[in-house]
Amino acid sequence: MSLIPRMFGDRRSSVFDPFSIDLWDPFRELGFPGSNSRETSAFAHTRIDWKETPEAHVFKADLPGLKKEEVKVEIEDDRVLQISGERNVEKEDKNDTWHRVERSSGKFMRRFKLPENAKMDQVKAAMENGVLTVTVPKEEVKKPDVKSIDITG
Repeated sequence: MSLIPRMFGDRRSSVFDPFSIDLWDPFRELGFPGSNSRETSAFAHTRIDWKETPEAHVFKADLPGLKKEEVKVEIEDDRVLQISGERNVEKEDKNDTWHRVERSSGKFMRRFKLPENAKMDQVKAAMENGVLTVTVPKEEVKKPDVKSIDITG
């Protein structure tokens, strides 16, 4: 859910996400030269959804054309989930004539600070049809013990 809507693009994403560790580049949104290199482009366009269910935090990343061997999912000690990888540039043949190159290539990395209720030792990842799904189970919220006290008087 959006905390602050973006000026351009998808309104569901936010400029400020307290759990994301990504650096926000305001010039990327405006398309200034130098802010949209091929490597930065791949990083910037890796879209990831994060939803919370009663049982888990679920991350889904669109990674079309990548194999699971080209993607890394890591958990750091300070409750950080990192998804990274690299999309290689297609080999050019001297006889080919390129009319358009729109698919990004290069390295990408996204980092998310997980909340306290995440079970860091039970994270699972699966990739199917170019979609990476990372599931982080949640700790059960322990309800406080309530003891009824009789009132005398």
